[in-house]
Amino acid sequence: MVRHVVVFRWAAGTTPDQVAAVEAGLAGLPAAIETLRAYRFGADLALADGNGDFAVVADFDDVAGWERYRDDPEHQRVIAECIRPIVAERTAVQYAFD
Repeated sequence: MVRHVVVFRWAAGTTPDQVAAVEAGLAGLPAAIETLRAYRFGADLALADGNGDFAVVADFDDVAGWERYRDDPEHQRVIAECIRPIVAERTAVQYAFD
């Protein structure tokens, strides 16, 4: 299995409506991308200084499944229309797990 974890920091001035648009866009991806095995996302709870603002965690059977997600047109649309306009910083990691 492959897990994909992304943490975002939003740009100054990002509005709650913009974050809601990100959430709405991401919420539609599991139905659109058959290689997703588990998919969770959400805003940071602000429990510790220095955290990111938002995280996405996605699980796949294999690297090929992650690549299909990465390249999927609907995923790319959400990135282009909802995420890229408000992101100040993005960090990601993909790792194998049992």
